[in-house]
Formats: sequence, C-alpha cells, structure tokens
Amino acid sequence: MFTDMRNGTAEDWAHIAAAHGRHQQSDAARQIMDGLRRLEAIEVGFAANQLAHSLMAGTLARRDGADDEEVVAALCHDLGKLFSIPNHGPIAAEMLKPYVREDIYHAIYWHQEFQGRYYFEHLGKDPEGRERFRNESWYAFAGKLVDDWDAPAFDPGFDVDPLESFEPEVTRIFSHPRAMV
Repeated sequence: MFTDMRNGTAEDWAHIAAAHGRHQQSDAARQIMDGLRRLEAIEVGFAANQLAHSLMAGTLARRDGADDEEVVAALCHDLGKLFSIPNHGPIAAEMLKPYVREDIYHAIYWHQEFQGRYYFEHLGKDPEGRERFRNESWYAFAGKLVDDWDAPAFDPGFDVDPLESFEPEVTRIFSHPRAMV
C-alpha cells in the first residue's frame, strides 16, 4: 500500500475501490439515519425542529404515493443544515447524488430557490426565482418536493411517521450507489 497517492499502482487502487464499495454498502444508510437524528437539535426559528420537519416532509411524500427515492429526498432534503444553513440545499444534494436520479439531485440542490415563492419577498429577493428553471426536466419534481412536501411540513402537531419507519427506504437507497465517485 502506498503512502503517497502519486505512487499508487493498479493493484492499490483496486483494493481501495473494493474497500470504498464495502463501506458504502455497510455504512452510508447508518450515517444518514444518524444525521437525521442529529437534525432534532437544530431549531432555527420554525415551529418544528429540523428532524420533525424532515419527518413531516417524508411522511407527506410517502402518503402521496412517492417512490422510495422521492420519499428519501423529502426526508433528507435538509440534511445539509448539519453543516451550513445558507448552503444546505447543495450540500444535501451532493450527499444524495450517487444514490438518486438526476431530477431529484437538482430538485434538492435548488429547493431553496423554489421555497423563495413563500418568503423571498419578505427578504427583498425575487419570489419567482424558480421560474428561471421552468424549462428544466426536473422543474415539476422540484415544485412537488417544495410545494407539496416541504412547505407544509412545519406543524408540530402533525402525526408523523417515526424515523425508524423510514429505515427500509433509506437502506434501499443508500446501499446501492448509482455511480461510484
């Protein structure tokens, strides 16, 4: 095994790729579930903490008949808040990118711009900024993610599905990357 990446052989890199694959299959879902649990500590002025919000969004998606990737997208769309609130959409999108369809990746990446319809005018920004994406193939899904599952998910009295009930979907999605990066 090398101690300097510049000296890696094909055999070294094959070993590393295999180890990465094993790690992804065994650990990614657990890391996501742990990250979701950590969202409970983030209370940033809303009526519900970020775990409750994520559970509401995931529950709404599930009850709306969304597929596994869409449910996981709704559940995980704010995971980036563990690292940065202003940049949470792109962070969450990158975390999910190897596991979800491209339309889901873009919807999560840009979901703040789509949410802007509900609050940007109060901050001196364009509330219709989402319209610049109207011709994108993922526009309709981003609207659904935000308008149907994210925006209405701040009611602390909402009967959410428990986090553990999402573990099968999270495990299915995060056990099989679409592409290794």
